[in-house]
Amino acid sequence: MKTVIQLLLLSTLLAGCMSHSDCFKNPPSFFCPTCGEGTVKELGGLKTYFTGRPYSKLAVIMISDIYGYEAPIFRKVADKVGSAGFLVVAPDFFHGNPVDPNDPTFDRVAWGKNHTADKGYDDAKPVIAALKRKGVSAIGVTGICWGGKVAAKLAGSDYIQTAVLLHPSRVTIDEIKEVKVPIAVLGAELDKGLPPELLKQWGDILSANKLDYFIKIFPGVRHGWTVRYNETDTFAVKSADEAHQDTINWFTKQLK
Repeated sequence: MKTVIQLLLLSTLLAGCMSHSDCFKNPPSFFCPTCGEGTVKELGGLKTYFTGRPYSKLAVIMISDIYGYEAPIFRKVADKVGSAGFLVVAPDFFHGNPVDPNDPTFDRVAWGKNHTADKGYDDAKPVIAALKRKGVSAIGVTGICWGGKVAAKLAGSDYIQTAVLLHPSRVTIDEIKEVKVPIAVLGAELDKGLPPELLKQWGDILSANKLDYFIKIFPGVRHGWTVRYNETDTFAVKSADEAHQDTINWFTKQLK
């Protein structure tokens, strides 16, 4: 019986993004610890990329997809959000162990067991506490893919004021029912793990709970389109830029 329960728990852990190939498509071609306009410092016990306005009372925590906080496009997005007047922090929630597309020995199951959304949620608490000690008065969270589930969990708590989920993975209906704060969800028309029909259901739940929410489905794009796109593809860049601006607009509305 114990073995059966363990297998069921593992299958739940790896459901969604970790169980379909979309999460692994178009990975960054390299990791870049020095990329971006910001700097890396410690925050809440985690190495963290800082960018934007350093003394702002309004902060955005960016939680990456499985490729971590050193992915160059991810850092560009963080810089873009920061340029709108926020202090942006992007912690290394994987503790130096993101998915490495160039590692032939990568074990998807082992990685998933070591990097759960519950652990990400727990790791976020000291980061939030550290921001408040710095004088931050309002906090938003952006969760991308893997990070979307962490952001959804935080949106069901009293730790943050608002959240944006970009093509989130493995977020359950129960987690959407628990959301307490204004939330935006940007989804992809062709996302196998989060199809438009499911996003509509999320909208019905958020509406019934009388929450301020924004749900948008981007046509012709797939899971990961906001941070893993071909920078020479005009349509891909336009779609990603639109999502980035929607994210900034949401935080401007909710935090300022």
